[in-house]
Amino acid sequence: MITQETREKVAGWFAGRLPQEWQATHAEITIDREEITVRLSIPDVDLGADATDAARAEARVGRAKAFREETRAQRMEIAREAEHRYDAKVSWGLTVGDGDGAHRELWTHVAAPVMTRLRQPQRMVLDTLVDAGVARSRADALAWCVRLVGQHEDDWLTELRDAMASVADVRAKGPAA
Repeated sequence: MITQETREKVAGWFAGRLPQEWQATHAEITIDREEITVRLSIPDVDLGADATDAARAEARVGRAKAFREETRAQRMEIAREAEHRYDAKVSWGLTVGDGDGAHRELWTHVAAPVMTRLRQPQRMVLDTLVDAGVARSRADALAWCVRLVGQHEDDWLTELRDAMASVADVRAKGPAA
């Protein structure tokens, strides 16, 4: 399990290592066992007050593409350093703008295989999703289900993660085994 202290150390390292112009706000760092995802936030495009929502959306897509290409070499160097330091792959994401109209992208993120044993009723749910064309395979159907739960249970999952972090902190302060 990733402790809160580890999350803070990784976030601190990236805050110090990332160029300031890449951080309109602090980078959003997400960590699991295999991957560190760094989502940067850059200033919104300025098209003036007369710009339509469609024009603004396309400008944000263009800004994201330009940023990705212009920063590739430097991001790769930072990722190599972090991967060596924390023994986890680094993935990048970007947010341009804010609010509901913000443009968000993730690049080169890890698709880690997960082993699971499902009973027939659960497999039938996955097969139904495949048969209906919602997913291409059982693996895609399972990923779809996980995303759906994550969207609808975000508050509960956040509370659960916080509780697990508290337990890990208490364990770390306890007597050595």
